[in-house]
Amino acid sequence: MKLIDIGANLTHDSFDRDRAQVIADAQAVGVEQFIVTGASREHSPMALELAREYPGVCYATAGVHPHHATEYTAECDAEMRALLAHPEVVAVGECGLDYFRDFSPRPAQRRAFEMQLQTATEIGKPLFLHQRDAHADFLAMMANFEGRLGPAVVHCFTGTREELYDYLDRDWYIGITGWLCDERRGQHLRELVRDIPANRLMIETDAPYLLPRTLKPMPKDRRNEPKYLPHILEELASDRGESPVTTADLVTENTSRFFAL
Repeated sequence: MKLIDIGANLTHDSFDRDRAQVIADAQAVGVEQFIVTGASREHSPMALELAREYPGVCYATAGVHPHHATEYTAECDAEMRALLAHPEVVAVGECGLDYFRDFSPRPAQRRAFEMQLQTATEIGKPLFLHQRDAHADFLAMMANFEGRLGPAVVHCFTGTREELYDYLDRDWYIGITGWLCDERRGQHLRELVRDIPANRLMIETDAPYLLPRTLKPMPKDRRNEPKYLPHILEELASDRGESPVTTADLVTENTSRFFAL
């Protein structure tokens, strides 16, 4: 089975000691390609560097996560646009709204998100989106750009049935992570994933975050890695009532099409 991890934070400093091995370990279990998340002014250029180091294996996104929204100045906007001009950078984001943590003031989050949506309309690349506890504002801001945006994926979906249907009604893609494997917080996803159309589903680890709680044995350092993507796939396939091969084929086809790999 060939798999593509659409959300791997491989520029995270926890990978500094063994990044090449992490990539090799994932490839050994069928995770052949990676979309390296650019989520800040610091890490988006690093994601591009990694994509250049591993051509055809790693690709990058370029954006600023709502946690870092206060850094989205006019200069930052120019830097993101310059990064997005490179063919190795395949999506705008990670961008969106996060009212759960509120690490940046909400007005700053909305301003940064709006600027990145405007960039997406001009650049023409897909959107890699983040939304947590901000559904109404998120939909309203996206609606302001209706008809001018390309494909969009709501990365690391953990929301309600209502939120899922709102996204699917707009033909957005859904990224599923190891949150699915969390019996404390992700149990509702096991039913919801059945409702995601085959042509709107993608998978990701969000490594080094969201280590699947159903892994056995659990790694001692509790660091999530792309090599655990097949574990997420197996759980996802089981919940959808599909064979792992079927689910792998459809998510890989969707990902290749979405990011134009």
